[in-house]
Amino acid sequence: MRKDQVGLSRLEGVASGWSSAAAWGRRRGLRCAGVVLAVLLAGCANRTMESGTPLLQAEDPWFVEGERALDATRARRPIGGRAKNLVLFVGDGLDVSTVTAARIFEGQARGATGEENLLAFERLPHRALLKTYNTNQQVADSAGAGTALLTGVKTRAGVIALDADVARGDCAGSEGHEVDSLVALAQRSGRATGIVTTTRLTHATPAVAYGHSPERGWESDADLPARAVREGCIDLARQLIEGPVGRRLQVVFGGGGAEFVARVGPDGSRAGGRRLDGLNLVARWQDLHPDGLFVEDRAGLLAADPGGGAPVFGLFGADHLPFEQDRDPGKQPSLAELTARALDFLSRDRDGFVLLVEAGRIDHAHHVDNAYRALLATVELARAVEVVLERTDPEDTLVVVTSDHGHTLTISGYPTRGNPILGLVVENDDRGEPLPDPALASDGRPYTTLGYANGPSARTGARSDPGRSDPTAPNFQQPALVPLEMETHGGADVPAYASGPQAHLLVGTFEQNYVFNVARFALGLGGDR
Repeated sequence: MRKDQVGLSRLEGVASGWSSAAAWGRRRGLRCAGVVLAVLLAGCANRTMESGTPLLQAEDPWFVEGERALDATRARRPIGGRAKNLVLFVGDGLDVSTVTAARIFEGQARGATGEENLLAFERLPHRALLKTYNTNQQVADSAGAGTALLTGVKTRAGVIALDADVARGDCAGSEGHEVDSLVALAQRSGRATGIVTTTRLTHATPAVAYGHSPERGWESDADLPARAVREGCIDLARQLIEGPVGRRLQVVFGGGGAEFVARVGPDGSRAGGRRLDGLNLVARWQDLHPDGLFVEDRAGLLAADPGGGAPVFGLFGADHLPFEQDRDPGKQPSLAELTARALDFLSRDRDGFVLLVEAGRIDHAHHVDNAYRALLATVELARAVEVVLERTDPEDTLVVVTSDHGHTLTISGYPTRGNPILGLVVENDDRGEPLPDPALASDGRPYTTLGYANGPSARTGARSDPGRSDPTAPNFQQPALVPLEMETHGGADVPAYASGPQAHLLVGTFEQNYVFNVARFALGLGGDR
């Protein structure tokens, strides 16, 4: 026995205390992979390669797949030049834990173990990590984070497309501190522009694309305090319809219809909206765009004809769009359908387009400790990304998939491979086989793989028993530690995935506002008015 083989035998003996490593050690092709220390593994591989001896693991499927991935990565070449189009996806609340859990969730829905799966956007060739903090908060909110992504400027929490010198809610002090969004710059370059969101169109992330406000909550005039009205601030719904950027949007799809319609109609009857100024901003949009198309359900969306080049405005509900789990597919469009139809309208512009797509309800499901709906919304985001990848040319379209912030979702325990990601933790026995019963915590009760650091599902006193209900059910709320009325955002870095021209510049760890710099450079957008 050679010296290196002796060393391996000793290390395999140490590793045999770990059930997984012991299982590997019994397989001849994985002797090197059973070594715990990566440095020694590399040494083993180098010695065998230098001597011309085939690697012991050369026929192992994991090793073979790794070699294939290496070959594919080495074969990639950056796409240079300028991008004609940009599609920026923002998964609101999409952090690494959510991506991992959704990946497994999607795979298991197809009958696989799930862990080996990849979501469509995970297959994009370039990726980075983004630091999400606001200038005044360690953990970001969507307004400040959205401003960073879309304008290249980090700012305070709660502030829409204004720089960090503006105090939240200070209308008078916000004048002169506006910053340009990618959408505004794209319009100046002659490109078509659009917004797709599953939230209210006046919600924080989409609002950054077209508006400016020192308070994200000023969605309709009913939200404006008297002082802000006196100082001349305009609500976000009105900015979308009448503002210099909003009125030039070719595609506007989302929810929040109540923000655009009066509370009381001209005859004194209830008009179904929230506005106090009596305005009907839908009618105002139609006046400004006499050839425009207004749609309010799935049938109208699918029937809309982009052939005439007219703008299209879609309001699909009074508030946020339904969670994907609760959507009526006969009446309400999915995010993938909204995205596809946006492309139908925008791609007709010869100068190119910029499209913002927000999967906003990932965030809302996390806020109530409901992982099921958050993961399903993430899977729908992946479907929307797939639509774009199928219908655009990677040589001229920059696609970026990222997030404004994370959440407090965790994936923990030692569940067996293929264990339902939403289920109770079931561990392996010493032979690596699943045990018949769920693992028990020190309080004698089972626990779930997914949980939250805080939120409404937390309990004071004794922990509730998740084994008494079905943790895989859509309405199940994962356990949380700290009791709060709403689960909070998380402060960890978020991923960014990219393909297309200049996508290779999104490799590394960056401040969140860097995405704007890359997109602006790729599109060749200047700042001149």
